[in-house]
Amino acid sequence: MKKEILRIENLTKYYDSFLAVDNVSFSVFEGEILGLLGPNGAGKTTIINIILGILKQNKGYVEILNKDLKIYRTELTKKINFAATYCSLPGNLTVYQNLYIFGLLYEVENLKEKINYLEKEFGLSDIIYKKVGLLSSGELAKVNLAKVFINDPKIILLDEPTSSLDPNIAKEIRNKILRKARREKISILWTSHNMSEVEEVCDRVLFISHGKILIEGHPKELPKIYDRKNLEELFIYLAKEHCVFEKEL
Repeated sequence: MKKEILRIENLTKYYDSFLAVDNVSFSVFEGEILGLLGPNGAGKTTIINIILGILKQNKGYVEILNKDLKIYRTELTKKINFAATYCSLPGNLTVYQNLYIFGLLYEVENLKEKINYLEKEFGLSDIIYKKVGLLSSGELAKVNLAKVFINDPKIILLDEPTSSLDPNIAKEIRNKILRKARREKISILWTSHNMSEVEEVCDRVLFISHGKILIEGHPKELPKIYDRKNLEELFIYLAKEHCVFEKEL
């Protein structure tokens, strides 16, 4: 039986009168990479922020490792990590200083040894004492990745982790994530607008629009079910069809 790492049940979030997340339920299992797909404004980032404890839901609950996030937030947030290209690290600090501070926040044991390991694992030796604000986008992506793994998380939330990266750097980042996640059975919730990326990395996908989950399944099987050429065609089809449906309502 698959071990449930993350469980979301009847999650609902309003911003004043706007319903951003509408009674959403899903699980992420040990070692699984789950793609959370949908157009801008669909509710993906809101869901991630609720899992991180940044936002509070109006209804429903989040369980991580069979514990309620509301009750065990301090304990559970040490088992989660997050990366997004829009979340920048302090640019006036070096790579080493950034990793050290995040390690302290997560109460990482043997922190210096852990940073040395991550430096080698992600090829940071040439930039480890360079200020983050001077890094290229590719270098910054590697630093963000090192930060993600500093606390040996059980689940990682990746919000568009390779957007704006050159294709060769994006592929390198994907490969590093996949290799480490598979080796250590880390669960990942991955959002992306790059459907070829999703097909490559995700074991299962959910398509969300207007805060609701429309469909879920294997990224290579779903297009066949809906008679579409690939996941990108299915993404476009569902986004358009759901928009038309909402307007008719």
